[in-house]
Amino acid sequence: MVRPAHEDARSRALSERDLDRTFAALADPTRRAVVLLLRDRPRRAGELADELAATPAGLSRHLRVLRESGLVAEEVLEDDARVRVYTLERARFEAVRAWIEDVETFWTHQLASFKAHAERTRGRKR
Repeated sequence: MVRPAHEDARSRALSERDLDRTFAALADPTRRAVVLLLRDRPRRAGELADELAATPAGLSRHLRVLRESGLVAEEVLEDDARVRVYTLERARFEAVRAWIEDVETFWTHQLASFKAHAERTRGRKR
Protein backbone atom coordinates (compact mmCIF):
# COMPACT_ATOMS: atom_id res chain seq x y z
CA MET A 1 0.00 0.00 0.00
CA VAL A 2 1.30 3.47 -0.89
CA ARG A 3 1.10 5.88 2.02
CA PRO A 4 0.12 9.53 1.41
CA ALA A 5 2.98 12.00 1.74
CA HIS A 6 1.20 13.86 4.57
CA GLU A 7 1.26 10.82 6.83
CA ASP A 8 3.95 11.04 9.50
CA ALA A 9 5.75 8.53 11.70
CA ARG A 10 3.23 8.86 14.52
CA SER A 11 0.37 7.45 12.47
CA ARG A 12 2.55 4.75 10.94
CA ALA A 13 3.19 3.52 14.47
CA LEU A 14 -0.26 1.92 14.23
CA SER A 15 -0.33 -0.68 11.47
CA GLU A 16 -3.44 -1.02 9.35
CA ARG A 17 -4.24 -4.22 11.25
CA ASP A 18 -3.82 -2.48 14.64
CA LEU A 19 -6.02 0.38 13.52
CA ASP A 20 -8.72 -2.01 12.29
CA ARG A 21 -8.62 -3.97 15.57
CA THR A 22 -8.79 -0.78 17.62
CA PHE A 23 -11.79 0.66 15.79
CA ALA A 24 -13.51 -2.75 15.73
CA ALA A 25 -13.05 -3.02 19.50
CA LEU A 26 -14.49 0.46 20.03
CA ALA A 27 -17.44 -0.22 17.72
CA ASP A 28 -19.16 -2.23 20.44
CA PRO A 29 -21.18 -0.19 22.99
CA THR A 30 -20.27 -2.47 25.90
CA ARG A 31 -16.56 -2.11 25.19
CA ARG A 32 -16.93 1.67 24.90
CA ALA A 33 -18.69 1.61 28.29
CA VAL A 34 -15.74 -0.32 29.75
CA VAL A 35 -13.37 2.35 28.40
CA LEU A 36 -15.49 5.10 29.94
CA LEU A 37 -15.47 3.36 33.32
CA LEU A 38 -11.70 2.83 33.17
CA ARG A 39 -11.17 6.53 32.48
CA ASP A 40 -12.02 7.20 36.11
CA ARG A 41 -9.76 4.56 37.65
CA PRO A 42 -8.50 1.00 37.27
CA ARG A 43 -11.16 -1.59 38.07
CA ARG A 44 -11.46 -5.27 38.76
CA ALA A 45 -13.30 -7.41 36.22
CA GLY A 46 -16.04 -8.08 38.75
CA GLU A 47 -16.58 -4.36 39.31
CA LEU A 48 -16.89 -3.79 35.59
CA ALA A 49 -19.38 -6.65 35.24
CA ASP A 50 -21.47 -5.24 38.11
CA GLU A 51 -21.41 -1.68 36.73
CA LEU A 52 -22.49 -2.88 33.29
CA ALA A 53 -24.94 -5.55 34.48
CA ALA A 54 -23.00 -8.05 32.39
CA THR A 55 -22.30 -11.69 33.06
CA PRO A 56 -18.71 -12.48 34.00
CA ALA A 57 -18.33 -14.69 30.91
CA GLY A 58 -19.76 -12.02 28.60
CA LEU A 59 -17.58 -9.31 30.06
CA SER A 60 -14.55 -11.58 29.84
CA ARG A 61 -14.99 -11.80 26.07
CA HIS A 62 -15.22 -7.99 25.82
CA LEU A 63 -12.12 -7.57 27.97
CA ARG A 64 -10.21 -10.04 25.80
CA VAL A 65 -11.04 -8.00 22.69
CA LEU A 66 -9.96 -4.79 24.43
CA ARG A 67 -6.68 -6.41 25.58
CA GLU A 68 -5.93 -7.84 22.14
CA SER A 69 -6.58 -4.46 20.54
CA GLY A 70 -4.11 -2.82 22.94
CA LEU A 71 -6.70 -0.54 24.53
CA VAL A 72 -6.56 -2.04 28.02
CA ALA A 73 -4.01 -3.87 30.12
CA GLU A 74 -4.62 -6.58 32.67
CA GLU A 75 -2.74 -6.82 35.94
CA VAL A 76 -2.83 -9.77 38.34
CA LEU A 77 -2.76 -8.83 42.01
CA GLU A 78 0.16 -10.25 43.98
CA ASP A 79 -1.92 -11.32 46.94
CA ASP A 80 -4.72 -12.97 44.88
CA ALA A 81 -3.94 -14.40 41.45
CA ARG A 82 -7.67 -14.79 40.74
CA VAL A 83 -8.22 -11.03 40.73
CA ARG A 84 -7.57 -9.11 37.52
CA VAL A 85 -7.38 -5.32 37.48
CA TYR A 86 -7.85 -3.49 34.19
CA THR A 87 -6.42 -0.13 33.13
CA LEU A 88 -6.44 1.90 29.94
CA GLU A 89 -3.36 1.74 27.72
CA ARG A 90 -2.49 5.37 27.08
CA ALA A 91 -0.12 4.61 24.21
CA ARG A 92 -2.84 3.07 22.04
CA PHE A 93 -5.16 6.03 22.57
CA GLU A 94 -2.31 8.42 21.72
CA ALA A 95 -1.61 6.50 18.51
CA VAL A 96 -5.29 6.67 17.52
CA ARG A 97 -5.34 10.38 18.31
CA ALA A 98 -2.27 10.90 16.11
CA TRP A 99 -3.93 9.01 13.25
CA ILE A 100 -7.08 11.14 13.57
CA GLU A 101 -4.99 14.33 13.66
CA ASP A 102 -3.21 13.23 10.46
CA VAL A 103 -6.54 12.68 8.70
CA GLU A 104 -7.81 16.02 9.96
CA THR A 105 -4.64 17.76 8.72
CA PHE A 106 -5.04 16.16 5.31
CA TRP A 107 -8.62 17.40 4.96
CA THR A 108 -7.77 20.85 6.30
CA HIS A 109 -5.12 21.19 3.56
CA GLN A 110 -7.46 19.83 0.91
CA LEU A 111 -10.25 22.23 1.84
CA ALA A 112 -7.88 25.21 2.03
CA SER A 113 -6.55 24.30 -1.41
CA PHE A 114 -10.08 24.03 -2.80
CA LYS A 115 -11.02 27.38 -1.25
CA ALA A 116 -7.96 29.05 -2.79
CA HIS A 117 -8.79 27.56 -6.18
CA ALA A 118 -12.44 28.67 -5.94
CA GLU A 119 -11.41 32.20 -4.97
CA ARG A 120 -8.87 32.40 -7.82
CA THR A 121 -11.37 31.23 -10.40
CA ARG A 122 -14.38 33.13 -9.08
CA GLY A 123 -15.71 35.47 -11.67
CA ARG A 124 -13.86 33.89 -14.57
CA LYS A 125 -16.12 33.12 -17.44
CA ARG A 126 -15.54 30.16 -19.66
